[in-house]
Amino acid sequence: MWPYVNEAASELIKSNVEPILEQYRPVILSSLKFSTLTLGTVAPQFTGVTMVESESVAGGVTLELELQWDGNPNIVLDIKTRVGLALPVQVKNIGFTGVFRLIFKPLVDEFPCFGAVSYSLREKKKLDFVFKISGGDISSIPGVSDAIEETIRDAIEDCITWPVRNVIPIIPGDYSDLELKPVGTLEVKLVEAKELTNKDLVGKSDPFAAIFIRPLPDRTKTSKVIDNDLNPIWNEHFEFIVEDSTTQHLTIRIFDHEGLQAAELIGCAQVKLSQLEPGKVKDVWLKLVKDLEVQRDTKYRGQVHLELLYCPFGIDGNIVNPFDHDFALTSLEKALKHESNETDSSELRKTAAQKKKEVFVRGVLSVTVISAEDLPVVDFMGKADPFVVLIMKKSETKAKTRVVTNNLNPVWNQTFDFMVEDALHEMLMVEVWDHDTFGKDRIGRVIMTLTRVLMEGEYQDCYALDIAKSGRIYLNLKWVAQHKVRDT
Repeated sequence: MWPYVNEAASELIKSNVEPILEQYRPVILSSLKFSTLTLGTVAPQFTGVTMVESESVAGGVTLELELQWDGNPNIVLDIKTRVGLALPVQVKNIGFTGVFRLIFKPLVDEFPCFGAVSYSLREKKKLDFVFKISGGDISSIPGVSDAIEETIRDAIEDCITWPVRNVIPIIPGDYSDLELKPVGTLEVKLVEAKELTNKDLVGKSDPFAAIFIRPLPDRTKTSKVIDNDLNPIWNEHFEFIVEDSTTQHLTIRIFDHEGLQAAELIGCAQVKLSQLEPGKVKDVWLKLVKDLEVQRDTKYRGQVHLELLYCPFGIDGNIVNPFDHDFALTSLEKALKHESNETDSSELRKTAAQKKKEVFVRGVLSVTVISAEDLPVVDFMGKADPFVVLIMKKSETKAKTRVVTNNLNPVWNQTFDFMVEDALHEMLMVEVWDHDTFGKDRIGRVIMTLTRVLMEGEYQDCYALDIAKSGRIYLNLKWVAQHKVRDT
């Protein structure tokens, strides 16, 4: 069958992939098209078939096919650079291993017993290829090889990788419900990182983060660069569209900014979205690794602190999202807004939806410093004289507890009130210090955003001290809001 499949698939791939390559074409190229595309004489091999029972419900059947292909295709890309240089680039030595998902849905009474089939690349285990140009190696032309490879990988990610699915109608009908649709949003607070590996010979690394669910240029969020700091504090908020919370994951990569040169990777980490409880803030510290797929390098690269909130669509009023501008409206304002939307024309509603709103949440934060446990020994006498300093990072407001002498398990039970003007962008820094006649030494700290207290109103929790050998601190936080929304 392969010669016939090759002929049909080659033309289909060429007509479908060329527009996507053009969409992701790098700036240094003016044209990127196929002049030749055949898949060769070597057929792919199916090495495994699985029925996905959790997906094979609601009138459909889902199969996953593991495919391996070490092909000999004849693929030539006609490339033109911005300076007018034409390059016929051959793609050679393709090695691919992956799992394709086929969804036969809906099931019907007439032959072939399903109305449509959807296909997607569920998992890409390996994709290797080499570029060659006539008379030499394309790597001799700086930047071109990397740009083309990145374009090809982005195109594969965008057009075929799950949760993207391509629907082929078998029996005429409307199958729009099978297409990819957003199911919710993921709110991500990039709080801080600690103990990052230093990549600079002089001074310290200048870290920044790239965060994504789908690794596409327009879906990747980048943080600001923190200069000369291996324990950076970002306090930045990003929002991502979620299309399948059961299989997708959030990826974060920490880089060292190198100015005009390419940034150097410090480490990366992932969080499965299936681990998140809808509507509940998940506060996580993730250890950074060199490679997410092949973890041979066990070197410690530091940790990154994230705050995650998954908000599915279609759950009316049951999930509070403080980053939604409606969160900052009173009940009366929401009622008025609802009535206004019903009377507005469709064009006015469309304009209002496109208008960006920034939420400013004001209120009073009450912090009770209850106690601490297992503080590390600081004094020569085997004790410490601890006290706590509370700092609102954005407003730089401070408060300090009393000193408890000769105690590694101090109890304070002191409450402090802070007037907060912008709670969504504020941070609370809790620092535990040792009081000494000749000076003060910081024992450890805890840094937190106010997202959880905004959602829950009041809570009590125990926090491990960062940058300390041991120690925990017990805090109670309470929030009394005075909401405001400002259009931008």
